[in-house]
Amino acid sequence: MSVACNAWAVTADPEGDLATPPLELVLCAVEAPLARAWHTVAENRPGIRVHPGSVLDIEAQAVVSPANSFGWMRAGIDALYSRAFPEVEQNVRSGVLASYGGELPVGEAIIVPTGEAAPEWMISAPTMRDAGEQLPADTVNPFLAARAVFRLWLHARLETGVPVRAAVRTIAMPGLGTGVGEVEPVTCARQVAAAWDEVFSELTTGS
Repeated sequence: MSVACNAWAVTADPEGDLATPPLELVLCAVEAPLARAWHTVAENRPGIRVHPGSVLDIEAQAVVSPANSFGWMRAGIDALYSRAFPEVEQNVRSGVLASYGGELPVGEAIIVPTGEAAPEWMISAPTMRDAGEQLPADTVNPFLAARAVFRLWLHARLETGVPVRAAVRTIAMPGLGTGVGEVEPVTCARQVAAAWDEVFSELTTGS
């Protein structure tokens, strides 16, 4: 049974307690260079840990898809997601069409149901406009994608009115652009760390 688009809609939620429930980001890597780079992100950042394995190993409420702007999920980590969650590509594409007219810009994110009991949700945050795009060495797309994920996590509500941060306590995140996009692991890690520091500084500054 398909899920109606309005069941996934999110709205800004600037009010409320951002600190509860506790949130955990699990940075996942099946290859050693990315795992090593991820450890530099987790160091001295409470709430982040590294898993040297698949995102599907984690008992998370949501996984991150660093897909393309049109929601095609045919290569890299997204192909793995499509096999594990047969409904999710159509859910992403329908959500992108409903909320963004068919193209989700890099720097934005949506949350959709996977169609499975666990993880229940997928956060789609594109790192590239077109499927199969190789990103330039000076790309900032991993930063933009990670920041979109973290902002949605803290500030969005599901259509039911439940804050995303209440429904999703743990997010499993793979490399952003490190597969098809060929972003260097250290570049990805540095940009994800910068996005985390920018967004989660709100917990201490109240901005």
